[in-house]
Amino acid sequence: MKSEQSAFLIAGVNSGSGKTTVTLGLLRALARRGLAVAPFKCGPDYIDPLFHRIAAGRDSRNLDTFLMGSDGVRDSFRRNAAATDAAVAEGVMGLFDGSRPGSAAGSSAELAELLELPVLLTVNARGLSGSIAPLVRGFCDWNPRLRIAGVIANFTGSARHGELLAESLRLAGLPPLLGALTRDDAVALPERHLGLATDAEADGLIERAADKVERELDLDRLLDLTRRPAPAAPTATAPAPVRARLGIARDAAFQFYYADNLAMLEARGVELVPFSPLSDSALPSGLGGLYFGGGFPELYAERLAANRAMLDAVREFAASGHPVWGECGGLLYLLEELTDFDGRRHALAGVLPGRAKMNRKLAALGYRELETRVPSCFGPAGTRLRGHEFHYSSAELPSGASPLFAARNLRGEAVPSAAGCAAGNVAGSYMHLHFASNPAVPDAFAEALK
Repeated sequence: MKSEQSAFLIAGVNSGSGKTTVTLGLLRALARRGLAVAPFKCGPDYIDPLFHRIAAGRDSRNLDTFLMGSDGVRDSFRRNAAATDAAVAEGVMGLFDGSRPGSAAGSSAELAELLELPVLLTVNARGLSGSIAPLVRGFCDWNPRLRIAGVIANFTGSARHGELLAESLRLAGLPPLLGALTRDDAVALPERHLGLATDAEADGLIERAADKVERELDLDRLLDLTRRPAPAAPTATAPAPVRARLGIARDAAFQFYYADNLAMLEARGVELVPFSPLSDSALPSGLGGLYFGGGFPELYAERLAANRAMLDAVREFAASGHPVWGECGGLLYLLEELTDFDGRRHALAGVLPGRAKMNRKLAALGYRELETRVPSCFGPAGTRLRGHEFHYSSAELPSGASPLFAARNLRGEAVPSAAGCAAGNVAGSYMHLHFASNPAVPDAFAEALK
């Protein structure tokens, strides 16, 4: 059992400060040293955790007080940071950017304070010299309960530029500059509606980012400044006996799952059985249900539609009465048809009524409060839970379709796009649900699979 570890939150002055690239480079650089690294992502994002897993070789956990509650965040962090050498949390947006003006709720600062994590502040230093001092001073003074342990300057122009920034911080008595990462297109994350497409593409970028971190950051000082007692490991318990098998769609088209959701199901005796809607011709045997997560079905729509053996297997399974759940990308797969970015139409599973089409602009984004309107694998009608909506497609459901959820945003306004639909044992929605928002939900899901 480890008595100490380094633990910190990588925050940005604003979105675009380069904190994701810094995080990925740090995760891989620490893993190269042979350290056990626990990655975390602040907020509801399900894309960055995919890259974290590739960088660190370990699942990344989301930390989100709206979806999980404060106790849920603390519990997930303790369980997953225990027995590791370093715990690295990537922030969201700027350090103090929350879900509404004047509130820390939903911000990186809220989570750093809740978990007593020192902050590494990433600054876009393009065009900055002495002005870095008042900028960092403002962040240090805004919330005295937070400790900014060090500063990472990103997008610097030269080694001399980094020296000027470091001296400006030193003369002002501010946290030290731990590194100055020079501008480098080779480590820039490509702009795309849903990020990088393949693990190989991501791994190459992460390797280059780690090389840069090792050259231009003082890793030893960073680890020393953020050292603290390691959380106690959870009490060991025997694995739950297998009660049911759940088919999990996992391939390039379906990748987005909250790791804690899957862990909660496993703790209730659900065996997770991966399969590929892209390349498998049949479902695994003995399944009690199917779970289609979010992902990139629009990028692989032609291949998904051409795999008729799998589509037939899904239709046959849905007709058997076992629960089938699709969220966001999974919803698109369960509908009758998807029109891709180029206007091509692809016939898909058709176990839910309606069709969807891809848009060039973001269609919906935000947290949602949900209440089921019909009995489902999540429990009886009236079950309450929370989730997050983020998609570029729009679904057209027939007027007679039965909505799955009554959905509202943080202002209490109805959000029809999040309602989804249900057809007997099959349900789908744009919602990325987090089961920690209602512990009865994973119980009901596990029971429905029996």
